[in-house]
Amino acid sequence: MSHSPHRSHWNNRWTFMLATAGSAIGLGNIWKLPYMIGVNGGSAFVLVFVACIFLVGIPLMMTEILLGRRAQKNPLDGMQALAIEAKRSTAWKYLGGMGMLTGLLILSFYSVIGGWVLAYIIEAARGSFSQITAAQSTANFDTLLASPLQLLAWHTVFMFMTMSVVAHGVNSGLEKANNILIPSLFAILLILLGYSMSVGDMHAAFQFMFKPDFSKITPVAVLSALGHAFFSLSLGMGAVMVYGSYLQRNVSIARTTIYIALADTLLGLLVGLAIYSLVFANHLAPNAGPGLIFQTLPIAFGHMPAGGFIGMLFFILVAFAAWTSSISLVEPAIAWIVENTKIKRHTAAWAIGLAVWLLGIAVVLSFNEWKAIKIIFGLNIFETLDKLTSTILLPLGGLLMAIFAGYFMNKNHVQEELDLNDQHFKFWHFTNNYIAPIAIGAVFLYLFGLIK
Repeated sequence: MSHSPHRSHWNNRWTFMLATAGSAIGLGNIWKLPYMIGVNGGSAFVLVFVACIFLVGIPLMMTEILLGRRAQKNPLDGMQALAIEAKRSTAWKYLGGMGMLTGLLILSFYSVIGGWVLAYIIEAARGSFSQITAAQSTANFDTLLASPLQLLAWHTVFMFMTMSVVAHGVNSGLEKANNILIPSLFAILLILLGYSMSVGDMHAAFQFMFKPDFSKITPVAVLSALGHAFFSLSLGMGAVMVYGSYLQRNVSIARTTIYIALADTLLGLLVGLAIYSLVFANHLAPNAGPGLIFQTLPIAFGHMPAGGFIGMLFFILVAFAAWTSSISLVEPAIAWIVENTKIKRHTAAWAIGLAVWLLGIAVVLSFNEWKAIKIIFGLNIFETLDKLTSTILLPLGGLLMAIFAGYFMNKNHVQEELDLNDQHFKFWHFTNNYIAPIAIGAVFLYLFGLIK
C-alpha cells in the first residue's frame, strides 16, 4: 500500500511523536498512575509497571502504528483494507469500528472529569485551598459533584476545547495544538518538580517510589500494573492507529515508539515524585486512591508558600494532559466520516462532539440526580462506561490487533513497515505473538474472577 496523495500527513517525525505522546499522556498518567502507585505498595508497582511498558506496551504500540501506516485509512476502513491485502475475512473491519466507538464512549466521561480539572484551576486561583482542612477539601469535591449545572457547564467547556482543535484538521489543529501543549506540559511539570524539591519531602517520595520492596509484588499489583501500562499508552482504541496512518514512510516506527513510551512513562513517574513529596511533607496518606489530586493535594497546596499559584499550575498541567488525550479519542471517528462521506471535517467534528456531549450529560447526572440508577452489576452510568471501556474494550482491541498483525498479516508486509533487523524483528514477533496475548489474557481472567 502506498501513501494517498489526498491524505494529510504529519510534517515530520517530531510532530507525530508529540501528537502520539499527547494521546498517551493524559489523566491516566497524572490522575490515575500516582494513586495506583499509592494503593499498590509504591516501588513494587513502579518496577512491574516499567517492565510491562517495555514487554507489552512498546510492542503493541509498534503493532498499532504499523497497522495504521500500512492501511493509510481510518481504523474501520483500514482493518478492512489490511484484511483484503492479507486475503482474510473483511469482518476484521469491526475491530476498527469497535476501537472508534470505544474512543467516543471514553470521551463522554473523560470530558466530565476534564471539567472537574478546569473547575479546580479556578478554585486554586481564587485561593480556595488556603489553610483548608481534610474535611473541607472532601466537602468541596462533594459539592462540585452534587451540582449538575456546574458539572454540565465545565463538561461543555471541555468538549468545546476538544472539538475546536479537532475541527481544524491534522496540521492546523492536532499538530499545532500538540506542538504547543506538550512542551508546555513538560515545562509546567519541571517548575512543579523544582518546587516540590524545595518545599516537599523528595527523599521520602523517592524511597516510596523507587526503593525496591519485592515483598509487595503481589499478583494483584502485577495485573494492575499490566493493565495500566496498556491503558497509559492509549492502546486498543484506534487512536494510535489513525495517528500512524498520517505517518511518513521514512520514519522508524520502533525508534519513535520507544521515545514516546519513555516520555509517557517518565512524565507519569515525575508527576508521582512531585505529588508524593508534597503528600509526605504534609503528613498525608499516600494511598488516598482516586481522590488523591482532588481531595488530598488541595490540602498540601493550602499549607505551603504560594500554594494557590502552585495548585493552579498543577491543575493547568492536568488540563493540558487531558486535552491532548481527548483530541485523540475522537480523531478515529472524525477520520472515518471525512473519508467516507462528503461531510466536511468541521461539520463532522461538531456533529460528533454534540453526540458525545449529550452522552456526557448522562455521566454528569450519574454523580447527582441519577446516582441511584444502576445499569449493570450495581454500577451507575459513569462506572458502567468506565468499566466497559477500560477493562473490556481496550484490552480486547489490543489483543485482536496483536493477533491480526502476528498471525494473519503477511510477514513480509509487517517487516516492511517495521524495518527491523532480524534479531529485533524476532523480539517484536515474540512479544507481540506470545507475551502480549498471554498478559492481556491474564488481565481478562483476573477481571472476571477466574484467577485470584
